[in-house]
Amino acid sequence: MGFGARIRSKEERGNLLNYVMPEDLLKYGFIPEFVGRLPVIAVVDPLTKEDLIRVMTEPKNAIIKQYQALLEAEGVELIVTPEALEAIAEEAIRRKTGARALKAIIEEIMLEVMFELPSLEGVRQCIITEETVRQRKKPLLLSEGETWEKRETA
Repeated sequence: MGFGARIRSKEERGNLLNYVMPEDLLKYGFIPEFVGRLPVIAVVDPLTKEDLIRVMTEPKNAIIKQYQALLEAEGVELIVTPEALEAIAEEAIRRKTGARALKAIIEEIMLEVMFELPSLEGVRQCIITEETVRQRKKPLLLSEGETWEKRETA
């Protein structure tokens, strides 16, 4: 700090907020009455693409599992490709709203399908691909006789 200080990059400094204690705020000049009203100092790092994918797929009530259960009630298997999961996570990062964006993105993709499925006969699989996410193409709807080359799926 100051005129003669060596300027370091954010990577060199690290995240200093991780080390802030209430005493530091007092030394910086905050009055004790104010510091006492601050509940907890917590710092969170942004979620990575891998973190967002885990949020979509791993918890008991993950958004992908919720949509799989909804479609299962209609007799349709929902398949989300790993590439589609990555594309959804990248879109959430682009929107800069973290995990909150995941539900909105998936709802945008699934909205039309959720309205159409009950009136469609014979649909057995709904497949969300990378193109569905990036190019806003309709999900693939396959009936009993149709097949799709199944790869690792969520």
